[in-house]
Amino acid sequence: MVILREKKSLLSKIATSDQHGENSPYFDGWKAYDQDPFHPTQNPHGVIQMGLAENQLSHDLIERWIVENPKSSICTDVGVDLFKDIANFQDYHGMPEFREAIAKFMGKARGDRVRFDPDRIVMGGGATGASESLMFCLADPGDGFLVPTPYYPAFDRDLRWRTGIQLIPIVCKSSNDFKITKQALESAYDNAIKSNIKIKGLIIANPSNPLGTTMDRETLKTLIKFINDKDIHLVCDEIYAATVFNTPDFISISEVLQEMEQDPMNRINPELVHIIYSLSKDMGLPGFRVGILYSYNDGVVSSARKMSSFGLISTQTQHFLASILSDEVFVESFLIENSRRLAKRHKVFTQGLEEDGITCLASNAALYVWMDLRRLLKKPTFDEEMRLWRLIINEVKLNVSPGSSFHCVEPGWFRVCFANMDEQTVQIALNRIHIFVKKGKENETTTTKNKRSRPWSKDLRLSFSSRLYDETTMMSPRIMSPHSPFAHSPLVQART
Repeated sequence: MVILREKKSLLSKIATSDQHGENSPYFDGWKAYDQDPFHPTQNPHGVIQMGLAENQLSHDLIERWIVENPKSSICTDVGVDLFKDIANFQDYHGMPEFREAIAKFMGKARGDRVRFDPDRIVMGGGATGASESLMFCLADPGDGFLVPTPYYPAFDRDLRWRTGIQLIPIVCKSSNDFKITKQALESAYDNAIKSNIKIKGLIIANPSNPLGTTMDRETLKTLIKFINDKDIHLVCDEIYAATVFNTPDFISISEVLQEMEQDPMNRINPELVHIIYSLSKDMGLPGFRVGILYSYNDGVVSSARKMSSFGLISTQTQHFLASILSDEVFVESFLIENSRRLAKRHKVFTQGLEEDGITCLASNAALYVWMDLRRLLKKPTFDEEMRLWRLIINEVKLNVSPGSSFHCVEPGWFRVCFANMDEQTVQIALNRIHIFVKKGKENETTTTKNKRSRPWSKDLRLSFSSRLYDETTMMSPRIMSPHSPFAHSPLVQART
């Protein structure tokens, strides 16, 4: 122990801190999956990964385009002529054709109702890198940003771990479908000021993670007025902008800003508005690590470009994406078909849950649902939520994410991803849920008859091992999603 402490003292405060956020149940669920990953033939009793917001429904469309357009890659016979030019060092501002293609695609993803300037696009290593760079540009250690709850757990890592900023929750509740209110905004801001926290901005995710909902025009106008009144920044995470599969349509902050600027009655400062974007969700390319910071502030663009040298996108990736995103016919058809497939999957999954009496918050976007399991809690406490979550992980063998890891103030909500697997895996997951709920009802009935309390999960494993996996022989032999990059955790033990 003495040696361990001495070694630890040689490291930096960041290296030895626990502020990364990996101790969250959100990440523990990924670790549980890593220890016992589901596979249709090699491990049919394993944990199904439903905590990863990944879109695997439309990869075939991109694969087909690649086959038909081999010149888009410098690693093909017909594209190798460009190898020398692409392989050499490029300006960290980004290749002009890449920035132009990204700007055009961002407009297309927002219904072509607003244009984006290629010269305002700054590259980052995924939305994670782009978001952190923006925090470094806007704030100093100790400064605070308001963020509505529930919010993406990795914000704690992406936005504050290395920057030292604080995230101040704006409490939103299910009574109004977790929408942001002016009263909640003012309350969070005032409380922060009373605590001597300097508020530098407001951060939102639209479409929402984890709610899967989009913000309406009036709410966005309220937010713009609020940040202008307080003279603070507005950071809009719009990485799901084109991952919308039902009405209402997505409305970008850029569109609302444009409208408000045209009204002489509004005193709006566009330099306070910044957008985070990526191709991880809308194109299903998280492994490409394409993050974009788009700012209406010249100082932020200049500073962020200097920082971007720490997280550049490879020129080979830029070249490929410039090619595919410049194909307007393909982009149009891809967005339409991807939306159709997401709508179908969302309908199948939510209707499957409804058959067991499980409802979700009405949603129209993203790759997950906000599932309501409050009625399954013995008491409305977060201890009970964690007890239920461990049961779902260890016995039902589904990695779903508890609402407390998203800073939700109401226990019993869970985020469940539905687009990172094939149809057969979805049916296996729904079947596991069906058996779980049925077993719970049987135990409740037994408890009532015997007039005594009895835990309704003790013999759940027996029913699962004998009944759950009849369909696995029909499935294609592939793993539905990659492992997470985290080490195994002793906090969660997913058992076979």
